[in-house]
Parts: sequence; structure tokens; C-alpha cells
Amino acid sequence: MAEWEFPNGDRADYALFIGKEAVGIIEAKKYEDDVYSSLDQAVDYSKEFVFTDKVAEPVRNYEVYKPYNVPFVFSTNGRPYLKQLEQKSGIWFWDARNPKHPRRPLESWFTPDDLKLKLSAPLEKDSDKALNDDDIYPELANRDYQKEAIRAVENAIGEGKTRILLAMATGTGKTRMAISLMYRLIKNKRARRILYLVDRQSLANQTANSLKDNKIGSQPVSSIYNVKEFTDKMPASTTRIQISTVQGMVQRLFNSTDTADKPTPGMYDFIIVDEAHRGYSEDREMSDDELRFYDQSEYISQYRRVVDYFDATAIGMTATPAIQTVQIFGEPVYAYSYQQAVIDGYLMDHNAPYIIKTKLSENGIQFKKDQEVNSYNYDLNEQEKFRMPEDINFDVEAFNKKVITEPFNRAVCQELVRRLDPNDPSHGKTLIFAATDEHADMVVRLLKEEFEKIGNPVGDNAVMKITGQDRHRDIHIKQFKNEQYPNIVVTVDLLTTGIDVPSICNIVFLRRVKSRILYEQMLGRATRKYDGIDAFNIFDPIGQYDSMKKYTDMNSAINEKTVQRSVEECYSLALDAQSEDSLKEYRKQLVAKLQRKIQRLDDKQAAELKNAVQEDDLSAWARSLESATQSKLKSESGKIRTISEFRLKPRTALISNQEDEVVKVERGYGNNNEKPADYLEEFTNFIKSSRNEIPAIDVLINRPSDLSLQDLRQIQSVLSAHGFKENDLQSAWKTANKVDIAANIISFIRQAALGTPLESDTAVVDRAMSKVYGMADWTTVQMKWLKRIEEQLKQNHILGPNASTAFNDIEVFKEHGGYKQMKRVFGKQTDEIVSLINQNLYA
Repeated sequence: MAEWEFPNGDRADYALFIGKEAVGIIEAKKYEDDVYSSLDQAVDYSKEFVFTDKVAEPVRNYEVYKPYNVPFVFSTNGRPYLKQLEQKSGIWFWDARNPKHPRRPLESWFTPDDLKLKLSAPLEKDSDKALNDDDIYPELANRDYQKEAIRAVENAIGEGKTRILLAMATGTGKTRMAISLMYRLIKNKRARRILYLVDRQSLANQTANSLKDNKIGSQPVSSIYNVKEFTDKMPASTTRIQISTVQGMVQRLFNSTDTADKPTPGMYDFIIVDEAHRGYSEDREMSDDELRFYDQSEYISQYRRVVDYFDATAIGMTATPAIQTVQIFGEPVYAYSYQQAVIDGYLMDHNAPYIIKTKLSENGIQFKKDQEVNSYNYDLNEQEKFRMPEDINFDVEAFNKKVITEPFNRAVCQELVRRLDPNDPSHGKTLIFAATDEHADMVVRLLKEEFEKIGNPVGDNAVMKITGQDRHRDIHIKQFKNEQYPNIVVTVDLLTTGIDVPSICNIVFLRRVKSRILYEQMLGRATRKYDGIDAFNIFDPIGQYDSMKKYTDMNSAINEKTVQRSVEECYSLALDAQSEDSLKEYRKQLVAKLQRKIQRLDDKQAAELKNAVQEDDLSAWARSLESATQSKLKSESGKIRTISEFRLKPRTALISNQEDEVVKVERGYGNNNEKPADYLEEFTNFIKSSRNEIPAIDVLINRPSDLSLQDLRQIQSVLSAHGFKENDLQSAWKTANKVDIAANIISFIRQAALGTPLESDTAVVDRAMSKVYGMADWTTVQMKWLKRIEEQLKQNHILGPNASTAFNDIEVFKEHGGYKQMKRVFGKQTDEIVSLINQNLYA
């Protein structure tokens, strides 16, 4: 490194050399100077640099990035990077070899080895082309949406984005998708080394096991590429993937005095951040005095600094993007919602929740003024006497936190043991969310006692607490995932996110949370499919489910006069307007109400609603109504109605020994938690009123043989947006009519519209396939195809309006050659088979 003089007399502050090769230019400025704009001067010097035979030589193949003679340019004023002072802080860097990449700030200087590695890598445009041309995706993540997610990330990389976000529902295989992405990046030489960043040790272990368990061909990914696990502080030269916890990396980067263990900024090309919604935050704002007198590093989010420290593209993955997640990684380049995954058959839906109501939860717990009660001191782990200064009433939201009530918990546990059986694995496993570690201990004890009372005693390890206080939590998590016991686990925060236990089929809320993100993560523990279970159960004695359905932000987008009016009321006023001025006013109110509703949607709800109304941009669609005529407004009635009816999801403790018992257990159906008969009646009314507004429903009712799989998916999305789900309809029908029929959604719609009897899915498919099996004496090859058709019908309820569409659009048929292969196997009978099935499915 040395000052460098140009023939015209200009001087670069520093020139960087590796041997005689000129690799970099540094422009150094005063502490208060603008660093970002100073980079322009270094860029000019990169163009003007003159090589001399004896002192300075060009980097190999430097002609490919002409007109720049030196590849790496820097500017700095010595101030640590702070977002608040973005252009006046940090070490700003630009790589002339990849001009479409934006300038970016660095936390620390590259080492000579970092620069050597950068120079040894292929040009990004070449590896981006190799990625784009590579249409081979490993089988471990070859679902359509996983391949779409990978393509979206690779396209963003090709566009030069360095912060990328993926939003994929819990249980849709984010880790396997990430492994496939890492394999493709390394295979096509777009990445030399990748850091896989997690926020807890259990997730690090889970990722390491996934790399060992998932194979490319016959080899585990971990044996194809040298993988370092989180216990290894530094990667070897051959390491391609390293797993680390955020906390461990923070310690090595910012809190350790051992520089030998400190990673360098150029050590990784990519960082994949799992569960990216957790813990990341923006820098704290600094006042003028703080900027002048205090250490800026104390005001920078240490958690976020890990991502910013490395000169690497950061890819965040989460099921529930938080505001700060989007601030760091940008809007998702790809999103796959829970509801879509349920409709596509990849995730498990949930049944209508069991709302457990007790005397105390209904009436609250009352303490009178001057009453002497016991109080539990968590810090001292002991009880104290306490005299009440006034009358006070605690509702169920305060149970287990502000007031400890064993009778309430016992009453709930008495109801749970009637519905759960740890000794029967076919029922799946149960995860209970408790308020505190002490509360978790109580619930474990009460469950064991109540199982004993009903004559179903359980082993000591069948019901277990797994929290941060558990010394053997990693062992117990592994047992929960892989062994029969524990079957019921009580946790607080430890298992709310990132732990994959597909056999969880029951969620119990004994802890009230107000965060939508945390709530969705908790529910996400049970969304994975489990053999023999078609939907998971929610047990809610504390009002958690209902509180989330009503959750809204309080930012009003409309004037006070319009607040009390519903979307439907504004719509009716606009349609009935008698003058252009009144139409303009009511139309404005309508759009404002729609925009208010749309702005309050989270990603999952937005995806569901977009699919329901078939609009890619809901806000743009709403804006288009600002100038709509009354005739145009009438034509949009179906969409407006759908959006209007869409429901938005919303340390000391006193001890109470007041007796409690369960008074009722309700099943709340639909968006309004209705009774079964009311829910079925509302469904019937909705179908009858919507058949003319939603063409696909009309086709299903009048011409079911013309229904396509895409039509059925749209119908399911519309019904789901209004709170009508197949599992809930089955359950409500059973409760209201005392008849258990596993009918599908098509049968329910036709029953509501035409009064036809409900038929089970099995009966419908058997009727259609029996006609086909009787057509001819089929060969072994032909029977394999017919069995595939039968299995597809059981999953999707329909085949499609014609053979060409059915066998070329449905994945399971495409994998075996599609319509062309079907024609080879069945010849002229191909179209006859499809026609016969369609005639008999819903005759």
C-alpha cells in the first residue's frame, strides 16, 4: 500500500498491491467529509492508473473490465458505518469488475487473501449466465413453488441485489429449498463459500442434520461440499458451507480480542439468514450531542451488523416478515402463503378451534379490598403475604401471568385429557404454550395427575416441559421429533419457531400473545402434514384465537365522517348517488375504506385475497375505482363484496385458589365463530347469492364436468376468504346433523345450491372409477395409469374438462409422460375414459 502519483500530477491517497499487481485505490477523507461522493474520485483514479514495468502491473485479464485499470476502489473518513449518516460513514467500496453492483459500505477492510479470492473467482456475469442456463433442480426441493422461489432469488442476484427476502409459509421446506439454492450457487461457481446463519443452537443442529440427510443423487450434500458446523469457529480453505449462530458470530466479530478467530469481510459470498424475522432491528437514532461525544458502535444493532459486516449477498428466509425484516432485506422477491400451501395440498389446515370456557374465564377472578392473599415472588422463588389495596378483577388474559390460578389450569387439563391420548400415536403430538417456566411445571404436573384420575396413566416422559431452563433441551427436542415420547410438550418461547416436528397435530394456548408474527409462528408448529390426520386442532381456553382475528392497526386512512360506515354501505351510497358530485364523494369514501382494509392485510392475507378476487395489485385495483362509473362499480360487485366481508386477523403474580370447572366447550366456525347450524346456513346463502357473481361456482353447479383444477383452486380461495373450509364444513355438518360424512367441497357446494345429497369423497370416486374399470380387460400398464387417476381424484376431487388439459397440467401425470404417453397406453380410449369419469363424478 502506498501513495500513488499520476502523470498529470494527481495523487491517489493509497494504491493497493498484491506483489506488483495493482488491485485497489483508496481515497481517504476527513472525519466529517462525505464518503459516498468521494468514491467518485477513486473511480476516476482507477481509470487514470498507469502501469510501469518495474513497479506496477495490471491484474490478470484486466481488459475485461475496461475502462477501469484497477478493479477495487474504496473511500473512507474513519467513521464506523451508521445508517443515520449513510453517506458520511463506513468504508465505501465498489467493484469495477461488476459495474451493475451498487456501491456498498463495509464494516472493516478486506485482507489481501480476501482480494486474492475475489480475483480468482469467475466474473459474475459468466456465473449468472451459468445459473440461468441450469434447469436442473435437485429432487430434495423440486416442488413448483420451491423452484419458483429459487428462480426468483437467482434473478434478484443477477439484477445485482445484495439484500433478498423470501417469505414462505412454515412447513413448506425453506431449509431444503435453501440447500438446493446453495448447491446451484456453488455448482455454477457463483459462490465460493456460504454462511448459513441461525439464531439458536437447536436450529444449527437441525440444519446440519438436513445437510447430512438430504442427497444429491446418492450422496449427502454434506459429503459433496465440505461443511463446517456451528462448533467450528473458522472455515477451512475447502469449506463451502458454514453454519453459525448469530450470537456466536457477534462474539467473534465484535467482542473477541483474538484476531485469529475473527472472520474477514470477504470470507463469504452469500449469507442465508434463517428465520429472518427474529431479532433484527434498525440502528438507534443518535442526537447531535451523541454523534459528537459517544461511540457510534454502541448505537448500531449488533445483530444486524453481522449481515452488514461481510461483503456478501444476504438472503433472508421467513414465514412471517416483520417491519424490520423488510427494512433490512427489502420486500419479498417471492412469497408462498400458508393458505396457498393448504390449497395446494402441501400443508395441513386447522379445524375450528375448541374454545374451552370455565367459570373463572367467563367471570374473572375477584379480589376484595383488604383481603389477604398469597403472592409469588419469581426472583426469590417463594410466596409472600400481600394485602389488597383495592377491589380488583382479573380477566382470563391475566391468568398465569398476573394471577396464578391452579383451579383454572386444572379445569382446562381435565378437558384436555378427555381429548388427548399420549399413548396413542395415531392422534399425533401436542404442543402447549405456557406463560412462564413455573406455569409450564404446573401444567405438566396437572396433566399427569388428571390422566391418572381418568384411568389412563402415562409414563413420566410422556408429558414433558421443554423450555430454556431445560438442561437437556436438545436431547428432548430430538426425542420429541423422532420418538414416541414425549407426546405432550409444554413450552414457553423455545419451541415457538424454527423447530420441525411434523407429528404435532394439537396446539394449546395457555399464554396470550399480542404479536401476529409470534402467533403465526406458534400455529406454524402444527401445519406440516401427518399421516392419518387431515387437519390439526387448536384448544383455546384464554381467548387467543379470537383476539388475533380482531387485531387491527389503529392508523385511520379515512375521515371521521366515514369511519362508522362499512365498505358495503359506502358501495350502496355510490350506486344510489343521484348527482355526479355525490357519486364522486361516495366513490372517494368507498376507495378510502377499501384502501384502509387492504393496507391492514398481512402478507398471507393479501395473497389469499388477491387470489380470491383475481387481482395482482389490490391497492391499484382500488385506485382504479376512483374514476369508475356506476356501471363499472356494479361490474365489480363480487370483488367489493369479497373484500368487504374479509375478516382481518387481528414478574410477580397473585395466587388464586378459587374453584373452577369447565362450563362448555364450543366450536366456533367461520370468520364469526358461529354455531354449526348457523355456519351451514350462512354457507348455503353465500353459495346461492354468489353463483351468478363467480363464474367458476356456476360452472361447478351446472356443468361440473367442465370444471378445471384452476377453477377449483379459485373457488377454494374465495370460500376460504369468507371463512368456509372443507374441514370446518365436515365438522359442522357432523355436529348439526349427527352424521359423519367425509364429503369434499364440491359436494358441499352442490348440496347447498341444488339440494343434492352429500356423498363421501370415496363414494364419488368409486362410482366414477368403477365405470372405467368395467370398460375393458385392462393390462398391467394400463391399470397403473388408472390407479394414478384414482389417487389424483381422491386428492383433487376432479380430473379436468378434457384429457389433454388433465394429463398435461397435473404434475403426477406430467412426470409419467402426460397426454402423449396416455395416448400411447390407451389409444382411442383415452378421451373416452376422461369423459366417462366426468359424467359419473357428480351425476
